[in-house]
Amino acid sequence: MSQKIDYYFTSISPFSWFGVKQLVEIAEKHNKSINFKPVVLAELWAVSGGVPPMQRPEVRQRLRLVDLQRTAHMRGVDINVKPAHFPVDPTLADNCVWAIQAARGNPADFAFSLGEAVWAKELNITDEAVLADLISKAGFVSKAILSQAKSEEAAAARAQNSQDAIAADVVGAPAYVYKGEAFWGQDRLDYLDHMLTSGRDAFIA
Repeated sequence: MSQKIDYYFTSISPFSWFGVKQLVEIAEKHNKSINFKPVVLAELWAVSGGVPPMQRPEVRQRLRLVDLQRTAHMRGVDINVKPAHFPVDPTLADNCVWAIQAARGNPADFAFSLGEAVWAKELNITDEAVLADLISKAGFVSKAILSQAKSEEAAAARAQNSQDAIAADVVGAPAYVYKGEAFWGQDRLDYLDHMLTSGRDAFIA
């Protein structure tokens, strides 16, 4: 395959969840591979000026809840816009995605299942038993993946991904970077598809 699509995400983000399947479809359509790169979202926000949802003005909080509902409806998935286990620390879940990829597996189905767990199934992705079950259902050995996800290598990779994202002008999650051009938000996936279809050069500011 030719150049990869760098996919910057965090497992707790509903918008990361919404976009996974379309990203996979686009990658397959254009014969591209996906480089799953979990990030520490707070580090990106520290540079871009973003803040957690609960710290935003009330009007933006309401609009976010509406956007969650309409995007879920468009994507054909169920959603609880105020799930029982949000926000929680996504570090271990994010690192499990990295560990599957590091073991030369395809983490796409597992990554989707993490978002579904939080936003549709009321599961806690900080619970290792929950993660182990999702890993097994995705076809991987949960003990090995969890062990690698807890490693210093996994932590270092996530930290480096965050710095790579900042360098690429990624301001939040999800974001997709191809040939140096960043597409922020799952609603920009059509733009990525258009770039790949047209073969145009990257737009850089």
